[in-house]
Amino acid sequence: MPTFAYTGKTVSGEMKKGELQAANLAQATAALRRQQIVPASISQKKGGLSSLSSIQIPGLGTRIKTKDLVVFSRQFATMIDAGLPLVQCLDILASQQDNVEFKKVLMDVKGSVEGGSTFADALRKHPKVFDQLYVNLIAAGEIGGILDTILNRLSGFLEKSEKLKGKIKGAMTYPSAVIIIACLVVAGLLLWVVPIFESMFAGFGQALPAPTQLVVNLSKALQSYWHFIIAGLVGTGIAINRFYKVPKGRRIMDALILKAPVAGDLVRKSAVARFTRTLGTMLSSGVPILEGLEIVSKTSGNVIIEEAIMKARTSLSQGKTLADPLMETKVFPGMVTQMIAVGEQTGALDAMLTKIADFYEEEVDAAVDALTSLIEPLLMAFLGIVVGGLVIALYLPIFQIAGAAAG
Repeated sequence: MPTFAYTGKTVSGEMKKGELQAANLAQATAALRRQQIVPASISQKKGGLSSLSSIQIPGLGTRIKTKDLVVFSRQFATMIDAGLPLVQCLDILASQQDNVEFKKVLMDVKGSVEGGSTFADALRKHPKVFDQLYVNLIAAGEIGGILDTILNRLSGFLEKSEKLKGKIKGAMTYPSAVIIIACLVVAGLLLWVVPIFESMFAGFGQALPAPTQLVVNLSKALQSYWHFIIAGLVGTGIAINRFYKVPKGRRIMDALILKAPVAGDLVRKSAVARFTRTLGTMLSSGVPILEGLEIVSKTSGNVIIEEAIMKARTSLSQGKTLADPLMETKVFPGMVTQMIAVGEQTGALDAMLTKIADFYEEEVDAAVDALTSLIEPLLMAFLGIVVGGLVIALYLPIFQIAGAAAG
């Protein structure tokens, strides 16, 4: 953010010089007037350390993580609760921020607030950092005068969402890493080890066993066509990615993901936990349910679930209940829709959604453990069959010759 040097007269008639940061000249002038300083001259500073600090080398930008948002929300809530003005809170949090990108965003938000924008509108200018859910909850907090409470809820919500996401990623990382390493090991054996055995087998003067011949043929194919194989794998990945970006393709793949054994159950449970936690947080913060459902549908991560939520929203806008259309889609488990129906009848839907979220987050933990316990023996069997079978195939001719010599 630019730095402006100013000279101005205070209320007591004293001339004062100083510097301040603002998005533009108009915001710098407005900031001085709020400090009861009549500006005589204002000019933007050029060069110096402030300019150098804003230089960013391409490719080396610091990404703003969910953890940064959690810490920011928690600290902001404490400061607001202590009675500090909004602009001062933003200034303090920006000055102590280690993440350069996040610091620039906070300074821009501070400048917008000083310029007369609401806090929510200032955040809305940075959709890559503050999503619709965050901005709408902040707006509800500003209107209701409970910004500190909303910020605490947001930090708790973000922590639980990140924890849930981390568990799912952790369950997928281990098997992916093992399969990649196994493929690299097999490729290394076929490219460099098998040719050595092949030259040795050539001196035997007899036909190779079928498994050994298969391994030799695979080795020759990999040596001759490795570039075509890599191109085919990359092309397949690009084709799948493009197919997923097409609405019809995404719908087909998302439906297949939900129907997949074990993994589909995990995706469904995590989606239910995310849906109920997000909607429950929004309702308890004063966000209208129709607006909340629209935002939640966009954060579901699965088009089938998104369609189910939007169908429920349409039904609700027509004066019907939320539970019935969710039940008809058969995407959400029966227990979830029944508990939502009870929440609607008792007028405690937000509390019921929070209970459902707590339960399903525990269910995700159990599903992750089940998936891990199932994958581990399968991976061991895969490694044993592939690598062990490869080694046995290579030594089979030697065993045959040794058997013939002993006979």
